[in-house]
Amino acid sequence: MVTKAPATRRSPVVTRWQTGYAVRLLITDVLVVAGAVLLAQYIRFGHSPMDGLYGFAGSRATMFSAALISLWILALSVFQTRSATVLGVGFDEYRRVVSASFWMFGFVAIASLLFKLGPSRGYLAVALPVGTIGLLLARWLWRKQTIRRRRRGDCQTPLLVLGDRASVSVLVSELFHNSDHVFRVIGVGLYGHATNEDHLEVDGVRIPILGDETKALESVKECGAHTVALTGTEHFGSAGIRNMLWDLEAKDVDLVVSPTATRLVMQPMPGYPLLHVERPQYQEAKRFHKRALDFAFASTALVLASPLLLLAALAIKLTSRGPVIYAAERVGLDGQPFTMYKLRTMMNNADSLLADLAAKNEGAGGMLFKMREDPRVTPVGKTLRRFSIDEIPQFFNVLKGDMSVVGPRPPLRREVVNYDGEVKRRLLVRPGVTGLWQVSGRSDLSWDDSVRLDLSYVENWSMGTDLVIILKTVRAVLGRDGAY
Repeated sequence: MVTKAPATRRSPVVTRWQTGYAVRLLITDVLVVAGAVLLAQYIRFGHSPMDGLYGFAGSRATMFSAALISLWILALSVFQTRSATVLGVGFDEYRRVVSASFWMFGFVAIASLLFKLGPSRGYLAVALPVGTIGLLLARWLWRKQTIRRRRRGDCQTPLLVLGDRASVSVLVSELFHNSDHVFRVIGVGLYGHATNEDHLEVDGVRIPILGDETKALESVKECGAHTVALTGTEHFGSAGIRNMLWDLEAKDVDLVVSPTATRLVMQPMPGYPLLHVERPQYQEAKRFHKRALDFAFASTALVLASPLLLLAALAIKLTSRGPVIYAAERVGLDGQPFTMYKLRTMMNNADSLLADLAAKNEGAGGMLFKMREDPRVTPVGKTLRRFSIDEIPQFFNVLKGDMSVVGPRPPLRREVVNYDGEVKRRLLVRPGVTGLWQVSGRSDLSWDDSVRLDLSYVENWSMGTDLVIILKTVRAVLGRDGAY
C-alpha cells in the first residue's frame, strides 16, 4: 500500500520536545547523583557522619557531598550529555555520561590525594559505580519512552533531504527502517530535478519532491524543515556548502552532511580546515584488541550456555536422525576457507534438497537462499533458529580464530566467486557470529543491504561498535522477529 508522507508546518512543539527532554534529564541527573552521593556518605559514615576519616567531621562531609554533587552535574554539562545532538540517541549519549563521571572522579581523587581534603576511597568507590549505573539506567528509561513516542510520530525533527536520487533514496530508506531515529523526512530536493514528477517513492512511501538544489531555501520554508541533510557533497563544493550553511543559520535551520568518505577527523589549518580520513582500524594492533575481546566473550558464552547446548543436543538427537552438529564450509579472513559449526536444525539430507527448492527462493537478487517456511527445517530446529541457539557452537570457531564475535556474515564459496572488487572487502576481517546486518534486519535484509552494512562495519570498526552490536543482538534474539 502506498501512503503519502504528511505535510508538516513548522511548529514550536517540535523544538519544545528537545527542551522538555533536556529539562527532564537535568532533574533526573540531579536526583540520581544526589542519591548516589548521599548513599555513599551514609554507608561510609553511618547515621552520624561525625566519625569521618582523617578528622573529616560530619558537617565537612556534608559540604563535600554537596560539592561533589555540583561538580558531577557540572561535568555532565561540560561533556554535553544533554546536547540536542545526542538526546535519545543511545550509545554516544551513554559514552558521554560515562566519560563525564570518570573524568570528574579522577579529578576529585587526585585533588583529595594531593591536598588531603576528601573522604576515604570507600566513599568514592560507592558513589562512582552507583551514580554512573543510575545515570545510565535513567537515560535508558527516558530513551525507551522517547522511542515509543517517536513510533507514534512525536519527538522527531522535520528533515529535508537534498542530493542526487540514489543517495537520497538510500538515506531516506535508512531513516524509514530505523523508526526510533530523531529525524522525520518530510520532503526531498533532487539535484537537477526538472521533470513534472512531484513525489519520490521509497519503500512504499511517497515523499514530496520540492525542487532542485537551487530552491533549497524555498523548500525549507515550504515544508517547515528544522534540519537539512545534504548528500553528494561534491556537487556543491566547499564554497557552496559554506554559503548554504550561512543561509540556513539565518533561518535557524541546522545542516547535516553525509560525506562520501568515512572515518573522518577534523584536521585544523589556518583558514582552511581539512578532514583527515583515518586508516581502517581492523589493521595492525587493533586486531589484537578485537581478538582479546573475542576470546574473553566466546569463553564466557560457552561456559554459560553449556547447559542449554546439552538440552538442545538432546532434543535434536531424540527428534530426528543425523548428527547433532552441522559442519559446513565457509570463507573467512583473506578468502581462506574454514569449517563452521552449528547445531543441526534441518533434516539430515537438507543440502541435497536445495536444488529442488531453488525456485522458491525468497532472497532478493538470488545470492542468498531464504525461505520462511522451509520444509527442511525440523520442529526443534525452528525453535533453535528462533532464538539463535543453533549458532552457539560458532563460539568454538571464535576460539579457533576462524571467526569473530562480531563481523560480516560468513559467506559460502559460491557467493565469494561472484564478489566484485568492492564486496571482496568483506574478507578483510573475520566473519562474525553476529553483525551489523543481523541487528539491522535479521533475516529480512536484501543482498544489497547485507553487503552495504557489512562494508560499513569493515570500514568503521571500533570496540564500542562491537559492544553495541552485541547488546542489540541480545535484544533482536529476544524480540518478536527472530531468524528463520
